[in-house]
Amino acid sequence: MIDSVFSFLLTLTGLFVLLNTRLRYLAIDKPNERSLHSSFIPRTGGLAIMAGILVTWLFIGVSYEWLLLPAALIAVSLVDDIRGLKARWRFLAQIIVCAVFLALHPQNVVLWAMPLLLLAMVWMVNLYNFMDGSDGLAGGMALFGFGTYAAAAYLAGNPELAALCTIIAAANLAFLVFNFHPAKIFMGDAGSIPLGFLAAAIGIAGWQQGVWREWFPLLVFSPFIVDASVTLLKRILRREKIWQAHKSHYYQRLVQMGWGHRKTALMEYGVMLAAGISGVLAMTYRGWPAVAVIAGWGLIYPVIMVLIDRAWARRQP
Repeated sequence: MIDSVFSFLLTLTGLFVLLNTRLRYLAIDKPNERSLHSSFIPRTGGLAIMAGILVTWLFIGVSYEWLLLPAALIAVSLVDDIRGLKARWRFLAQIIVCAVFLALHPQNVVLWAMPLLLLAMVWMVNLYNFMDGSDGLAGGMALFGFGTYAAAAYLAGNPELAALCTIIAAANLAFLVFNFHPAKIFMGDAGSIPLGFLAAAIGIAGWQQGVWREWFPLLVFSPFIVDASVTLLKRILRREKIWQAHKSHYYQRLVQMGWGHRKTALMEYGVMLAAGISGVLAMTYRGWPAVAVIAGWGLIYPVIMVLIDRAWARRQP
């Protein structure tokens, strides 16, 4: 509990410094084709989030790879936030970091599955970044996602893993103080990229330690995974240039259809919370209840997406 309070306060302090000194100009979000904003906003919030997490982790004595691997992604992503990096260098850094993590954590992973797991990790890193485009969204997913991880780990009798996750959730709760609509600061790639990595890495670590089943992290972060993956698939089928900025994500369309940032975030929070609670319940009871939960979400998401698609189509000339 004290660790989480420290993470919250450290992140809050970092955000205050970033917003009230010349550091606010270190990286500025300039509106583009993907933006849902029309003003210039600092995008350095991720530095405060990750400082709150990593400094607290350092004090509680986590193993060094949990400090160094996210730090490497923060460094590369910060350069991208400030001056821009070519995609190939960003991807190379992400692949190296994810590959090193898997090399250090090979338990329960057969050799042929390693490339697939590496691909899944790199996709999680990037989709988290893609979904960071509306006030309060990425911070909320971290709050509810890692909060769910913490609850599951605690119930499974792994307080150490629960503490790591609670520290992440607390840092993002502090971030939401300044990022919930109207946002005063964005997390930027220096926040979204390492958070995506941690979502995947802790998901794998929890599975390897027997804390949860392999499907659990996918369900917990399904609000982001489903939106980003389905949107990517649709753009591929339409033969669009998938590397170009766009506003085709379902959350982006909700904002554009008049829901606005606040209502969209609150709706997404409801989905995140429901996915997390149902996942923990499924882990608790297992068997048929787990199958029913997974099948239920397999029906819920298509219905939500069809409703949004139809509402969007009615708005088009």
